[in-house]
Amino acid sequence: MGHLPKLIADLALILGAGTVTTLLFRRLKQPLVLGYIIAGFLVGPHISVFPTVADKENIKTFAEMGVIFLLFSLGLEFSFKKLLRVGGAASITATVEIIVILILGYAVGRWMNWSFMDSLFLGGLLASSSTTIIIRAFSELGIKRQRFAGIVFGVLIVEDIVVILLMVLLSTMAVTQQFNGTEMIYSVLKLLFFLTVWFLAGIFLLPSFLRRSSKILDEETLLILSIGLCLGMVVLATEIGFSAELGAFVMGSILAETTSAEKIEHILKPVKDLFGAVFFVSIGMMIDPAAIFEHRMAILWVTLITIFGKLFATTLGALLSGQPLKQSIQVGMSMAQIGEFAFIVATLGITLKVTSDFLFPVAVGASAITTFTTPYFIKYSESVYNLISRFIPPRLLNMLNRYSAGAQNIQAESEWKIVLKSYAMIIGTNAFIIIALVLASFTFLYPFFHEKFDNLALANILFLIVTFAVISPFMWALMARKPNNSAYKTLWLDKKYNHGPLLVLEISRVLVAVLLVGLLVDRMYSGRVAFLVIVPVALIVMFIFSKKIQKFYNRIHTRFLDNLNEREIEATTVKGDPNAALSPWDAHLADFEVSPNATFIGLPLVDLAWREQYGINIAYIKRGERMIYAPSAKERLYPMDELGVIGTDEQLQAFKPIIDYKINEEDENADKDNIALQKIVVDEHTLLKGLTIRESGIREKTSGLVVGIERDGQRILNPESHTVLQWNDIVWIVGDRKKILELVKD
Repeated sequence: MGHLPKLIADLALILGAGTVTTLLFRRLKQPLVLGYIIAGFLVGPHISVFPTVADKENIKTFAEMGVIFLLFSLGLEFSFKKLLRVGGAASITATVEIIVILILGYAVGRWMNWSFMDSLFLGGLLASSSTTIIIRAFSELGIKRQRFAGIVFGVLIVEDIVVILLMVLLSTMAVTQQFNGTEMIYSVLKLLFFLTVWFLAGIFLLPSFLRRSSKILDEETLLILSIGLCLGMVVLATEIGFSAELGAFVMGSILAETTSAEKIEHILKPVKDLFGAVFFVSIGMMIDPAAIFEHRMAILWVTLITIFGKLFATTLGALLSGQPLKQSIQVGMSMAQIGEFAFIVATLGITLKVTSDFLFPVAVGASAITTFTTPYFIKYSESVYNLISRFIPPRLLNMLNRYSAGAQNIQAESEWKIVLKSYAMIIGTNAFIIIALVLASFTFLYPFFHEKFDNLALANILFLIVTFAVISPFMWALMARKPNNSAYKTLWLDKKYNHGPLLVLEISRVLVAVLLVGLLVDRMYSGRVAFLVIVPVALIVMFIFSKKIQKFYNRIHTRFLDNLNEREIEATTVKGDPNAALSPWDAHLADFEVSPNATFIGLPLVDLAWREQYGINIAYIKRGERMIYAPSAKERLYPMDELGVIGTDEQLQAFKPIIDYKINEEDENADKDNIALQKIVVDEHTLLKGLTIRESGIREKTSGLVVGIERDGQRILNPESHTVLQWNDIVWIVGDRKKILELVKD
């Protein structure tokens, strides 16, 4: 019990210092993370004025748990489906930014005569921006509803997942102590394989378990269960060879797809805050004032590369993604800081003993400076654009505007592209599952059968029978499941020249299945026996029982899709996506709440005439547990109604005084799944040519409304219902995302 008093005293000291500094920083309206770091600096070994932490090892263990819970919470907010919905603009912007800043960070490190690993980790810790700082600045400046803010939120989402992957790759390089291309490719493939398997298995099992146990899962039990799942995945990830942080993030992202995600996030918050505080305080304890002064020039250079390098890289990425110059500059100036992940990356390098001690104080110094500069960069981003636009040649400015407008145009997917994507999904997903099941079978079943049966031949046969029975549903899907879309039928029925390529695809996936079965039996029998005896027998058995196998697979597939879409199915609210596709005239969705004191309560929308006065459209009204899609002109507004309003930044700014809306700081990047602003092309796929908007039935089919049409470079805002749709019109619809996509597919 000798160490216990020291641990308690240390925690009391850490939390007491953290309380004082965070109260001060909250008063100054500065990030609490910096307050924790300063608290750690004050109680660390380099400052003798205040008491010092005695038991550093236990504090280090608490700090490691803090990282785990921080990554677990990040996963709960993440959701893989959210990444898929980020959109091309944010994805391209983030990709360009990360690649450029990685190269710049590494180059600056080498220029300062740093080692290879120090330079590499410098690029890695510069790769992320601070979600906390950006959201706080957006809220204080009242610009979080502007269009560029949606791109910023999307970039932050992509950054999070990329930095997680970077941590895995940096860990691999730290172990090998060299850049080995083959080793890197193997690590990436291994990572993608296990991420896919974990996600598929987690989605198949966890939502069903939580749903069936919901009646007996109170907050206490759910907290214990979620922490147990998190730590269990951490152990599994480390056993396989990945980092604990990756395991925590993966489990959080799996639970994010369940209907219990918000509840878990809520009850976990005190635990995350406690251990997170210890982690950031422990970071502060590592700060050496002498080292910061000694490397002051390095801090200056890293700060400059962070501010101007990230500003340039992000602006360039936004321009390449098709965003206008003004919006690109606003996005770039919003991202010019180092995020909280920088501390985790720097700590990783120290833990693995592959980076120098000075890297950490350099990261902390640069982070502190960029934290204070970020609000000013965001505030004056529009002024910077106005200044730059004066010096840009008009010809270049027109070229950028034409590129932006052209990039916004969409092209309908060809039937072949749709079919190939469907085949890739069917083959890839089922092949991943089969390989995972075979590996698990060799790991657990193979030793079991050979231990229980002395007859080697009998053990092998039983092992093959059981393993093949387990993988047979996925083997059937790999070989026989047809793409479920109209494009496949169109190619097969209408174009005789497509029969050959489609048959090649069918034969190819059968060969993949045969190869996988051959690999299964290759370890126990010769290749000749495998491919001449066992594989044909397996295929014959599958053919005989194909109907039962198909029925069983369909049950599995249906359960997986139900679990994957559980939140959408059971959700009682549907909101607009801040990262949805945006229109060429800068229209986007924003959320407002009707104040109980509003003067227009009880009036129908037709009398309010907001569309005529401000140019905005009401996309939806959420009233209690009821969602009203594309409300009619006779619909009335009542207190606490939540409105989804579509308009440009200028239109929403003019409309803002009319609605006394509230800013919900805890829901800055809320997941809004169904209502979205989408675009379709009038072509042979949509079959809308020659119909008026009313005759097309778009409103009824999509639970939405047409808010704009782009025709021959001209834009028609808020078109009348009798407007006739013409060939190659780009029609902008705000409505149910899934129904709009179905309209395109039909």
